[in-house]
Amino acid sequence: MSNVVLKNVTKIYDKNIVINNINLEIKDKEFVVLVGASGCGKSTILRMIAGLEEITSGEILIGDKKVNDIPPKDRDIAFVFQSYALYPHMTVRENIAFGLKMRKIDKKIIEQKVQEAAEILDLTEYLDRKPKQLSGGQRQRVALGRAIVRNPKVFLMDEPLSNLDAKLRVQMRSEIKKLHEKLQTTFIYVTHDQTEALTMGDRIVVLDKGVIQQFDTPEEIYNNPSNTFVAGFIGSPQMNFIEGKDLGLDENILYGIRPEKMICGGGIKKTVDIEITELLGSEKIVYFNIGDKKCSAKLPADYSFDKTLELSICEEDLYKFDKTGKRI
Repeated sequence: MSNVVLKNVTKIYDKNIVINNINLEIKDKEFVVLVGASGCGKSTILRMIAGLEEITSGEILIGDKKVNDIPPKDRDIAFVFQSYALYPHMTVRENIAFGLKMRKIDKKIIEQKVQEAAEILDLTEYLDRKPKQLSGGQRQRVALGRAIVRNPKVFLMDEPLSNLDAKLRVQMRSEIKKLHEKLQTTFIYVTHDQTEALTMGDRIVVLDKGVIQQFDTPEEIYNNPSNTFVAGFIGSPQMNFIEGKDLGLDENILYGIRPEKMICGGGIKKTVDIEITELLGSEKIVYFNIGDKKCSAKLPADYSFDKTLELSICEEDLYKFDKTGKRI
């Protein structure tokens, strides 16, 4: 079993609470993504699971075994960092094999494991090259290979794609998902990119200021956000938030609506002045104000309008939040 459990885990730096009494249960073989803005605590959680950061209080279990006092090398985890952290003077083969060599594993077993990892990651023809001869995506695959040969219970990945260009990130997202399916082990993945979170995770942990805001499937988090933070963080462009008085509705409620639902033939009508239009191939995003709130609408590229736009919102597409931001 390679489940990971955090019980009442808190981390305090210099009297600042970075992780605030979180509880989290990640299932065996699950792909869980931790997502949130910079400074929300997601990388700290990953490093505490790895043993690279001490916890202030609480318990961490890996495979039902408490690991609070177990050093990183004995936790049966593999950590893939944002930087590839490859040895430039070593070949791909030597980089992948390095950890096993340090543990004095038999040479034949090392070679077998390196070959298997290279085949999984499509690196066989690059085994005798140095890192400088590889592309960014190939280097990241070498870093993954170094983790694979250890056959760990848990893979921990801290923004592994952030150094790649946009096209390569999309490609590597699918490669990492395929890798998870092949290896059938637990993956915990940190990113600030909500698109990565939605496309990769079996479940997503949305964090803000060291507190878990919601932990659920991508579909649930997108369709049923628990509060305004989750609703505004997940989705691009972000959800619109509009005061009730500006829609002719209950004034004590803050209403949320996705940009793609702003023109749906509903009974709530509003004419707005367009400030900016962005053309994105098959669709366009238009920006405007409703009351004192900045809003947007996602429209087909051929949707025509002049300087104003007639909104037609269906009441059933509206999300309701109280003044604290909690979903009603």
